[in-house]
Amino acid sequence: MQLRYNFRVYPTPGQRVSLARAFGCARVVYNDALAARREAHRNRSSYLPDSELSTRLTEAKKTPERAWLAEVSSVVLQQALADLNTAYRNFFSSITGKRKGAKVAAPRLRSRKDNRQAIRFTKNARFAVTSGGKLRLPKIGDIPVRWSRELPSEPSSVTIVKDAAGRYFASFVVRTEDDPLPPSDCEVGIDLGLTTFAVLSDGKTIASPRFLRQVERKLRKAQKALSRKEKGSANRVKARVKVARAHAKVADTRKDWAHKHSTQIIRDNQAVFVEDLSVKGLARTRLAKSVHDAGWGTFTRILEEKAQRYGRVFAEVDRFFPSTRMCSVCGAIGENKPLHVREWTCRCGTTHDRDLNAAKNILAAGRADSRNDCGAEVSPELVPALG
Repeated sequence: MQLRYNFRVYPTPGQRVSLARAFGCARVVYNDALAARREAHRNRSSYLPDSELSTRLTEAKKTPERAWLAEVSSVVLQQALADLNTAYRNFFSSITGKRKGAKVAAPRLRSRKDNRQAIRFTKNARFAVTSGGKLRLPKIGDIPVRWSRELPSEPSSVTIVKDAAGRYFASFVVRTEDDPLPPSDCEVGIDLGLTTFAVLSDGKTIASPRFLRQVERKLRKAQKALSRKEKGSANRVKARVKVARAHAKVADTRKDWAHKHSTQIIRDNQAVFVEDLSVKGLARTRLAKSVHDAGWGTFTRILEEKAQRYGRVFAEVDRFFPSTRMCSVCGAIGENKPLHVREWTCRCGTTHDRDLNAAKNILAAGRADSRNDCGAEVSPELVPALG
């Protein structure tokens, strides 16, 4: 399987100028190619193939208006064309129904004011990691890298990214073999929430960290300072970077927290089952800020990726499964329960904690689906609950 390894890089002032030039050249090539395809569409001419765009790029370098494109690596420019081709393929696959998920819009022009700038080098560019631990890039030089771990294999490509906070990262794509963990006899169902981030079917709980809420006051102050700065001024640029750094710190902390907890869950359990939540739908409610702060989507995605890598089972239970209303002991389904109802009693006499009962039901449903067992309770009878 292919994995990405991200490392912080610290280019010198001169290298930052070279990277900015590469970002700009890649953006211009992308926009020129997009404009050419739009023009061909308006004129109802034939679709421009990838080879034609590459030929036009080569000819453009010979003109006075685009002669400065030769100042950067040609691989960077070719990868910009490849990004456009991928964007069009995803767009056509989406409108024809071949691509699952949300609809993909048509490619748009790139702006120099975009918060994120990126360029990609493949093996053809002959990038290398020097003996001193620096990343050698053509026409840019040797960039110092903050290595947090070793690469498991030789990278096939590296992407240099500048984020909204002005930080630079090197993202290596490497191919690794699956590394199965020793088998475990434990399986777990997870009920995700806001008050408590996760309740596991074995009784363990994970408290909600609420990273955004912790820095909300500081972030509000930075955003107010940004709103008072004059548009186009240098002080506004500084204020914008300050806001971006605050958001980046929250995002990095949340991601690090999700990696640590997901790793522990994958190590301890052979199978992990979660509910297929509609995060986009919940993000349109009055709980939108709390839903985004929780980061359910990121957490479940990391769980799935690590389960695949370490030989574990990961599955999602249908979001319409009545995990909260169903009794995990007798299987009876009660009425809908408002969020303030944290405990309820079934007619069989069992008193349930709302979240723990849901986690147990998710575990049972996940086991039934993974073993292709329809079971007897396909359409359980609706019965009134005592509490």
